[in-house]
Amino acid sequence: MTTNTIDTAHTTTTTPAAGTGAAITAAEAGRTRLDFAKAAPKAFRALIGFDAAAREGLDPALVELIQIRASHLNHCAYCLHMHTNDARKAGESEDRLHMVAVWREARHFFTSKEQAALALTEAVTLVADAGVPDAAYEEAAAHFDEAELARVLALILAINTWNRMALATGKVAGTDERRR
Repeated sequence: MTTNTIDTAHTTTTTPAAGTGAAITAAEAGRTRLDFAKAAPKAFRALIGFDAAAREGLDPALVELIQIRASHLNHCAYCLHMHTNDARKAGESEDRLHMVAVWREARHFFTSKEQAALALTEAVTLVADAGVPDAAYEEAAAHFDEAELARVLALILAINTWNRMALATGKVAGTDERRR
């Protein structure tokens, strides 16, 4: 989302680019696909529970990096917008957020543990391309104990499900149904 920053007497306010709010409202109003949460509430609540269990005990910054990378790969603007905002609110730097998509070329922005998680995220997200290579799995297993690795895998599965749900139901980037 493009923003304009206004600095007035040492107070910085960030506002949406001109017309963005109206464009988001118009896009949301034109959305014709079903509301999955209302149409299948038990399945939706089950996914929320799975997601919560997956992230339990994981570093919140790592959680957002995984969700951002999977959302890039799946071209899910709705989830990408949501998780980059969540990462910012949690204190993630703009530099790191900009480098997630090209983390292999900018490894120095990420710890070896984060790199292993990002590589595993890519392998699992793109599983149809080449499966999950042993090297990606083994690198992640070297950085996470079994319980953590299981939660990382569960988180990758959860965000891929959320991405597919958002894409299939036409979610509009810039909206966040968690705040309704």
